[in-house]
Amino acid sequence: MTVTLKVSNISVMKTTHKIFTLEELCTLVEMNKRKVRFYIQKGLVDRPEGTGKGAHYSYRHLGQLLAIRKWKDAGVSLERIQELLEDTGQSAAAGSLLPPPRPKRPGSVEVWSHLHIHDGVELHIEPQRSGLNPEQVRALCLIIVQEFEKIQKGVR
Repeated sequence: MTVTLKVSNISVMKTTHKIFTLEELCTLVEMNKRKVRFYIQKGLVDRPEGTGKGAHYSYRHLGQLLAIRKWKDAGVSLERIQELLEDTGQSAAAGSLLPPPRPKRPGSVEVWSHLHIHDGVELHIEPQRSGLNPEQVRALCLIIVQEFEKIQKGVR
């Protein structure tokens, strides 16, 4: 008696070093080739591995481009994105919802909102660090004014 074993499915462990063509990378990050090349030229994204038609990209490139897209969508300048990628590393920048505050430097300018709550009471907010849009700042101010009035009246 002869037994024949037929293998119908072989599964291979995926490697963590997947390589992408420029076209595949552009599709994954929803950017065109020109924009990706621009980010490489500006030093925001590492140069591809290999040259010419042999050039390819890795998960590192994918992560850098996803972080750039996220920060651009949030309104962060390319200069600041470059600082974020250099200072905190791409993986740290990619994981947080808001960019970390820019370190204060001598001569730097900050814009603060001063919300008048009552005579002698102000709320100071730096919009870039607070992560609040103007409507949210107004809502916060209204709630604080209402709570302040309750405290003054002794109502709690």
